[in-house]
Amino acid sequence: MILGKITDIDQQADLHAALRAIVKQALALAPETLEPGRYEIDGDDIFINVMAFETSDAQSKRYEQHRDYADIQILLSGDERIDFGPADSGQELDTYHEDDDYQLCSKVEPRQTLHMQAGMFAVFLPGEPHKPGCIVDQSQTIKKAVIKVRKRCLTH
Repeated sequence: MILGKITDIDQQADLHAALRAIVKQALALAPETLEPGRYEIDGDDIFINVMAFETSDAQSKRYEQHRDYADIQILLSGDERIDFGPADSGQELDTYHEDDDYQLCSKVEPRQTLHMQAGMFAVFLPGEPHKPGCIVDQSQTIKKAVIKVRKRCLTH
């Protein structure tokens, strides 16, 4: 997992140049102005899901992890908590859904937590379980852009 602010992306030394370029390309689309939906950057290899929803209690949610895509989650408005764990830390795994590249799990050990504020981004690589959209202090509507990057695009 990599955490940063989109305003500091050029100084983010731990962010691979390819990911930095992808984030900049996505931000050039002004996702904060887009309606919820999917927006392609490079077909099924790189695309953005723009979404707006109410944060909810962490106990009512499950972790998700992916095998083929990295998630670059950019919080556009509001505050959210994301619980997460290191690669392969998911426990009590459900069936993997290959068509949509996700697998849910009920528990992560060790669990980490981060507080996302508008203008921040978090990168979750394949195999890193994460539970976004959790309440920080009280439920609120948030808007975020999730850039999906196919794993093979990260090897260049």
